[in-house]
Amino acid sequence: MKKRLGLLSVVIIVIDLLSKTWIDKTIPLWESLHVIPGFFSLRYVRNTGAAWSLLDGQKWLFIVLASAVCIVLAYYYVKEDKPVILTAIALIFAGTFGNLFDRAVYGYVRDMFAFNIFGYQFPVFNVADMSLVVGVCILAIVLYLDERGQKYE
Repeated sequence: MKKRLGLLSVVIIVIDLLSKTWIDKTIPLWESLHVIPGFFSLRYVRNTGAAWSLLDGQKWLFIVLASAVCIVLAYYYVKEDKPVILTAIALIFAGTFGNLFDRAVYGYVRDMFAFNIFGYQFPVFNVADMSLVVGVCILAIVLYLDERGQKYE
């Protein structure tokens, strides 16, 4: 189980980095390719902050924090035995590492998926962000159910 989930992390990281390289080479910075006009676009942006560009320009803070998160996740991955928690850890690790790589190499994170939902322009994101969000949601649900004494496996 751990080997498969480790492979899942690697696959997500590879897909993330390949998609970022593709957007970097295909779509000019700040330009969009409208896939579903008015709803979904591929837009190349560079984010030097976190979600919604929070803490913009704090490259080293994010590198240190993401590195620490990766180390802590690796530790818990070795210690944990519950498949659902291992899955959450694998997803969070992949997302954290994918964005950490971008920050360390480029100084910013390459984002590309842009949604316009009922007139609201959702912040542009990438594959690593999706992995992070899904992993955190799984972990939050597990912790919530565990606190209530309910099974989650």
